[in-house]
Amino acid sequence: MNPSDLQYTKEHEWLRDAGTVAVIGITHHAQDALGDVVFVELPAIGSTITAGRSFGVVESVKAASDLYAPCDGEVVAVNGLLATTPDLVNTDPYGDGWMIKVRVTGSTGDLIDAGSYDAFLATLH
Repeated sequence: MNPSDLQYTKEHEWLRDAGTVAVIGITHHAQDALGDVVFVELPAIGSTITAGRSFGVVESVKAASDLYAPCDGEVVAVNGLLATTPDLVNTDPYGDGWMIKVRVTGSTGDLIDAGSYDAFLATLH
């Protein structure tokens, strides 16, 4: 079960709406499929992101995967802990493993709720 207070993309990113600022990370499913995360490349504070476009890369022992923005926005914070402990993405993807915080400036893309995301995951197996 995925947290019900989040919105999700079909590319396996999540968004926690906190008013004018949203927190973004990858889902448990995504980190599980990647395996042990060894490196996370994130945008600089002040960068802009666009819904549906890549904003960074997460690398694991298995593969590298683009991170796709769930919304339009300006990056206002980056999780600096991931530079030294990228495995937080594996151990706490919805908590300490968050990636960026953005000031939402436009579209939130095609976000779905937790129930719809769980149903989508069921179609992948």
